[in-house]
Amino acid sequence: MDSGSIPDVDHVSHGGTADHTLIDFSLGSNPERPAGLASVYESALSTSRRYALDDYAAFRVEAAAYVGCEPQHIVPAAGVVEAIRLALGVTVSPGDTVAIPAPCCGEYAREIRLQGGIPVEISHESMLADTDPQEHAAIILSNPGNPTGAAYPTEELRSFVCECQYAETPLLVDESYLGFTDLPSVAGLDGVIALHSVTNVFGVPALRAGFAAATGELGDRLDRARCTWVLSAPAVEVATYCLKQTDFLAETRDRVKAERQKVTSALRELGYDPYPADSSLVLFRAPDVDYTLEVARSHGFALRDARFYEGLDSHIRMNVRRPHENDQLLDALAEAT
Repeated sequence: MDSGSIPDVDHVSHGGTADHTLIDFSLGSNPERPAGLASVYESALSTSRRYALDDYAAFRVEAAAYVGCEPQHIVPAAGVVEAIRLALGVTVSPGDTVAIPAPCCGEYAREIRLQGGIPVEISHESMLADTDPQEHAAIILSNPGNPTGAAYPTEELRSFVCECQYAETPLLVDESYLGFTDLPSVAGLDGVIALHSVTNVFGVPALRAGFAAATGELGDRLDRARCTWVLSAPAVEVATYCLKQTDFLAETRDRVKAERQKVTSALRELGYDPYPADSSLVLFRAPDVDYTLEVARSHGFALRDARFYEGLDSHIRMNVRRPHENDQLLDALAEAT
């Protein structure tokens, strides 16, 4: 790609199109945002003339309440990717193997290799059954998965956590899309590092605010290794405000659940093959990916070409948006069949 060109959706790791005339179904972010964010961000400007305290006390309290752990277990990070790098930095040494789900985002393998580790791909669907924690220095799970949108059954996941605890193998669980569901977090469980994006579910992904949550010595290692002043004052203020918006979160979850069921049923009726999904992401098989993407774009919609993910050769990923937008997209997809 030419260094002066703007990357389109096909070249952006997490999705997202540079063409703002399109309704963006490729980006895994809430199209809605809590009311009052602009004023919170503006008020943070007054604090930019001086360094803030590096303890992030209010943010830790709200993040802990959000995932159900203690504030001292929260380690701030500039988004999930930075949290993954931090977590791998304190758990992986050169030559170590790390189990990762397949398919998954490319950042997992990239960050493992940056630590000198070796990523080992295991099917997302069978990962809990097929992964032996004693064989790896660490394990990464995506729950719910990206791009599949599927979550692990809670009891099976908790059982796997026990296996990892017994093997003394750190388990890193990317919960970036858990906020779109009512499923419980694994934050606060010993031997686990829960990785969270504050901003996806609250509709401000470019804010780059998130955290890792871990207990005991593992949490201490994360806190010692993190960068000083890792979050800007505006990011802290906005993220802390968002975490308090329980009504907005409940409304988002209800909307996503209802719309996801409608979308997957409609896709099935149209002849597409959607995966079972638990979050805002819906992955489906298309007879002709290029043609389907072209038709959607001609109607003003950007979808995620899931062939970006290794092992998916005929798939598209979409993010559940507002009801009328989902209906319009489904009408366009009907023309592509």
